[in-house]
Amino acid sequence: MSLRFDGTVARGGFRVEAECEVARGEVLALVGPNGAGKSTVLHAMAGLLGLDRGSIRLGATVLDDPATRTFVPPEQRGTGFVPQAALLFPGMSVRDNVAYGPRARGVTVREARQRALLWLEAVGLAGFGDRRPRELSGGEAQRVALARALATGPAMLLLDEPLSAVDASARLQLRQLLQRVLEDFDGPAVVVTHDAVDAFVLADRIAVLEQGRMVQVGSAGDIGSRPRTRYVADLVGLNFLRGTVHDSLMAVEGGGQLVVASSVEGPALATVHPRALSLFRERPSGSPRNVWQTVVQGVEPALAGRRVQLGGPVPLVAEVTQAAVDELGLRAGATVWVALKATEVGVLPA
Repeated sequence: MSLRFDGTVARGGFRVEAECEVARGEVLALVGPNGAGKSTVLHAMAGLLGLDRGSIRLGATVLDDPATRTFVPPEQRGTGFVPQAALLFPGMSVRDNVAYGPRARGVTVREARQRALLWLEAVGLAGFGDRRPRELSGGEAQRVALARALATGPAMLLLDEPLSAVDASARLQLRQLLQRVLEDFDGPAVVVTHDAVDAFVLADRIAVLEQGRMVQVGSAGDIGSRPRTRYVADLVGLNFLRGTVHDSLMAVEGGGQLVVASSVEGPALATVHPRALSLFRERPSGSPRNVWQTVVQGVEPALAGRRVQLGGPVPLVAEVTQAAVDELGLRAGATVWVALKATEVGVLPA
């Protein structure tokens, strides 16, 4: 079943108007600057805030519709909710924190605890059941919160900045865990984040909120190629490539290769800033480890300069000035040489 949100939420003098639909098995990332209304939309989906206008539907079920005075309370929505802070019950063990949701839905104590132990193992915390929340790191606490949300067998999954409360060392591992969990989740899922990498790695589509309005919705490629606002351009200013790294050589999906300055081995995600790409008429000399010839697919206006779509097995977007466009004769069909330093390629395990 899909999740559809089409409504207005008011909090004090701030109003959020949004419309989006999340299909079964799909992950939508809600991104935007601080105060844009991301968490407000998520909390309305969860039933923690009521709509002022419009409706929220999960499949054929109306969860909120002020016009018909319909409002399904949070505990009856079948929602798995992971807040920004884990908000674990301090007086309960980790096992009982995870078992709380199933117990609240009528599951026996024994079954709820068995289910909790299975989910703790699934999130990498086998053996943590008897610990107290105060004994956990930030990353461990978020894993418990995720297990607690999933233990109820939710129809939809809502995550509010799930990576913001963890340090850099735990962030990568938790992101990988979330990626696996979301890939296996059968219902609609919504993730609030302000981080482009988190959005691009975790989500199938991205919805951008600014000042309480949804300004753009689409895949990373869609909004990256045609950003509608400066915030969107800054957010998705990175090129993203998937592939496999072995001995500092990344085999890119599609057949190309890039030399990278990274110790990552195996499936990986690479990021390249458009301004890191240098374009030339002739093959350049110098130190860049990656040099190749390709054909320009198109040149589009950008909020600053021009965005040049590059074809070939390593499809990237370069950002250059109008002067460079004129000097190099950049247009669809033109042949150019591309240079990229290995150190300019950011690599993350996929």
